[in-house]
Amino acid sequence: MRVWEIQNKQGLEALTLTERQEPQPTPRQVLLRMRAASLNYRDLLTVKGAYNSKQRLPLIPLSDGVGEVVAVGEGVTRVKIGDRVAGIFMQTWLEGEFSAEKSKSALGGAIDGILAEYVTLHEDGVVHVPEHLSDEEAASLPCAAVTAWQALMTQGNLNAGDTILVQGTGGVSLFAVQFAKLVGARAIAISSSDEKLERVLQLGSSSGINYKTTPNWDEQVWKLTDEVGVDHVVEVGGAGTMNKSLRAVRFAGTVSLIGVLTGLSGDISTGSILHKGIRVQGIYVGSRAMFEAMNRAIALHQLRPVVDSVFPFKDVREALAYMESGKHFGKIAIRF
Repeated sequence: MRVWEIQNKQGLEALTLTERQEPQPTPRQVLLRMRAASLNYRDLLTVKGAYNSKQRLPLIPLSDGVGEVVAVGEGVTRVKIGDRVAGIFMQTWLEGEFSAEKSKSALGGAIDGILAEYVTLHEDGVVHVPEHLSDEEAASLPCAAVTAWQALMTQGNLNAGDTILVQGTGGVSLFAVQFAKLVGARAIAISSSDEKLERVLQLGSSSGINYKTTPNWDEQVWKLTDEVGVDHVVEVGGAGTMNKSLRAVRFAGTVSLIGVLTGLSGDISTGSILHKGIRVQGIYVGSRAMFEAMNRAIALHQLRPVVDSVFPFKDVREALAYMESGKHFGKIAIRF
């Protein structure tokens, strides 16, 4: 079978299309013929050698994909041949709290990912995906969608009438807007592109702020919320945007730290966290139980993920370069 590997170097040239023996399922494993995958910013960092300095190589990258079950090992009961399933991001985080042990089972990082024509996974590490979704749409769910779901729904207890703030128009932010709309909450979005802001307004956001033309966007958020602040910030920027997020959130509000696009560390206003009683929580994807709960909501409301573009399997490098350009709106998919 064809498989992409990150070999012993960094950068997009580290990705090599090579051949491996098609795997066979052992007891309680399933063999998937992959249909589609989707990219996350983590994948770009991993390929460039900027995600984990101790990353083992060679590595099959990517965590997010959907495939058809074509064979099962002895004892498999959760799925059957012909089912369409996605792998969960952390293969051993089935339910309950996050732990160090569960973090060691992350696809495309701690263990080999799904950028291969055939993949074997434990039956506990896959979920059925909503039938109304295309392969590319379904492939976008395991990381970005589950992350937004855990932040807002599982941990955030988002309610009708609440207000959230999202940063940018990547996968997590757009899923957050869609989930907010689903429960009757209001979404405010910031972006550097007026064109993208117009599109996120069409998706369900009530307001958009261009942070290039309005650098003090936190002040604008304050005005839009009648000087109360938002209930929840989906923080994908990290150190460079955190202080503005702390100013934009209400007293006793929540900031979910999900990304570090603007830096890993910085001068953070801990006084604001204390004085306003803000809850700051780190969100690292989620469990299988969260994934399945989210899928039930997606199926019930016929929600469709936003897929910006689809690249063929042979053009994974080009897809990652496109992600790096920042021109995309929503998810970038790979079709096998």
